[in-house]
Amino acid sequence: MKFAILAPGRMANAMALAVSSIPDVERYAVASRDFDRAQAFAEKWDFEKAYGSYEEMVKDPEVELVYIASPHSHHYEHAKLCIEHGKNVLVEKAFTVNAKQAEELVALSKKNNVLLAEAMWTRYMPNRQMISDVINGGVIGKVTSLTANLGYAFERVERMQEPALAGGALLDVGVYPINFALMAFGDKIKNIDATAVMTEKGVDLMNSVTLTYEDGRMAVLHSSMAAVTDRQGVINGDNGFIEVQNINNCEEIRVYNLDRKMVARYEVSEQVNGYEYEVVACIKAIREGKIECEEMPHEETLRVMHILDSIREKWNMKYPCE
Repeated sequence: MKFAILAPGRMANAMALAVSSIPDVERYAVASRDFDRAQAFAEKWDFEKAYGSYEEMVKDPEVELVYIASPHSHHYEHAKLCIEHGKNVLVEKAFTVNAKQAEELVALSKKNNVLLAEAMWTRYMPNRQMISDVINGGVIGKVTSLTANLGYAFERVERMQEPALAGGALLDVGVYPINFALMAFGDKIKNIDATAVMTEKGVDLMNSVTLTYEDGRMAVLHSSMAAVTDRQGVINGDNGFIEVQNINNCEEIRVYNLDRKMVARYEVSEQVNGYEYEVVACIKAIREGKIECEEMPHEETLRVMHILDSIREKWNMKYPCE
């Protein structure tokens, strides 16, 4: 599979490391608006070709799968460019700025019969099933609630600050607690409550989101770009609780009884850096003639985007492109 990267930034470096370990992947092309930057990236990670524009790369008939690593604000534009040129696409999270853009891309992928997948890496990791198995095993009894948080000291990072780049904590880090809740509790959400502390530029510095489910379960979620948090997910039951160490990339799963004593510990499998799983899933789907990955189907991507829209609507938080 001839693999290409659009926008060689921090995330692109992590992806390049991951694909270097996958035998089925040929590191083929990288594109940047700055040719020198693309060339330097290509040399660093042993990609065959470097392009000084995105348009040049998508016109290359050899490119089979494009990973889009540009800021959220540009995902729609860049994914559309790739799809219209018949390229399969793996789009970094957050998938787009809003649900409307996501819906248009899904429709376009169907029209052009090409794969469109969201790079929400936690959806593709083997530990996802491990967490579900522990919950479903009944060891903590009837599950009633969960909490999850993710925070980094990103306040001074430009793409996080700027409304024009779809900045703020929600789209960058808030998607992880939300996806964690959906993976653990499903999608039968009755109500969404959300509050935020806003920056002077009008994006969320940190936020708190509560999802109340139709069956009475509750997910209390927090994300922040103002401080480092413990990244922990806790799933509570009437017979104990489960701790997930690092919801962003699970490191260990711990189970506690009613006396808060650890009764089980599950280690996750070794990995390159975790990004490899989503690429393997994309390759499998492409070879099977599918336009979505079963691990993160279009329906789930759209569901998350609608939730994000609902949350931002409560804050009256809009981006310039909307």
